Amino acid sequence: MTTTSERVSDPLARQMSPRVSQSVFDGSRLRVVLLVDVYDGAQQQFLEAYELLCNQVASVPGHVSDQLCQSIENPSQWLITSEWESAPPFLAWVNSEEHVRMVEPLHNCVRDTRSLRFHIVRETGGPALGAEPGKRRLQASPRIGDGLIRHALTFTVRPGSEEKVAKILADYASPEPKVDDSTRLCRTSLFMHGNRVVRAVEVRGDLLAALRHVARQPEVRAVEEAINAYLEQDRDLDDPESARVFFTRAALPAVHHVTLEQQDPQEERHALSYPARPGCGMRLAEALARHDEAAADDPRSPILRSTIFQRDDVVVRLIDVRGGLAAADPALVLGLQDPGQSAELTSFRIDASAPRHGELARFIGLARMDLVTDRRSPEA
Repeated sequence: MTTTSERVSDPLARQMSPRVSQSVFDGSRLRVVLLVDVYDGAQQQFLEAYELLCNQVASVPGHVSDQLCQSIENPSQWLITSEWESAPPFLAWVNSEEHVRMVEPLHNCVRDTRSLRFHIVRETGGPALGAEPGKRRLQASPRIGDGLIRHALTFTVRPGSEEKVAKILADYASPEPKVDDSTRLCRTSLFMHGNRVVRAVEVRGDLLAALRHVARQPEVRAVEEAINAYLEQDRDLDDPESARVFFTRAALPAVHHVTLEQQDPQEERHALSYPARPGCGMRLAEALARHDEAAADDPRSPILRSTIFQRDDVVVRLIDVRGGLAAADPALVLGLQDPGQSAELTSFRIDASAPRHGELARFIGLARMDLVTDRRSPEA
């Protein structure tokens, strides 16, 4: 019997289109690097917490191995590396409530952490001991990116407060786009769909530095404080642990990005929400990714850029559309070369009925998120 994780991690056997600059769905192995700064005197507590976490992670589907290293120059600095069969099993675990509970013992002994994720492109030596044939694939070729890091946050507000929240989120002064000499905020797009808020950011440089920079800006802090009263998940921004848990759960990573080479001054930015059936979020995102990649090579496609964000059963697709939605073929907007492909997408959605070709426009209307604000930084 094939498990969900096995179906998701099964790679796209062919080489991906060069238009795909980011994807977690190529089936190649994943290396995760976690940089950890431990409080002075807390090394033993950290080791005990790590051993507990290590034993739990070993049973997570897709996990291959991990390694713990301590700096020879600064004993408070540690490095944890882990290898995974592919990115989807890791993302399913790291974005789960199970992970939130697993890492709790580390919080009292760790000053700061930074997580980096890499597909393995090349390696020396033979296959690792115990590796199953065909399970340890390398990324076929390096991807050519556009220099931008894409990330999103999502959270829900109390039903009935949507209009007030939208006004608060729309009325704020944009923060200074320059973070440092190498990092810059390029664009922030904010959408709502019912009581769900999605804030997507594009950053050139260091994403973590940019997010910390934004959080320190008084105008942003004022907006965050103003919407606190309307959030379904309580948070206290003055309590580091409360803020950390909230933003951990709010993270909505980009799992796939496709871009065309040309720019269009008449393009419009839209977001589509695809609420997945329980346990089907990653599979829905992968299906969308395949369709987006195929559509990118279709000269009829009005989509200039498409980014898919996914966490648990929340799937959001951010698209830049040439000429706007009104004049575009609904099937191509949805990333479908063949309207019959809608059956595959809807099989993973809460509403499992596949729309016929004439109903695709209505389908888009149901999925389309309301734009609250879309701001480009100067010279972005």
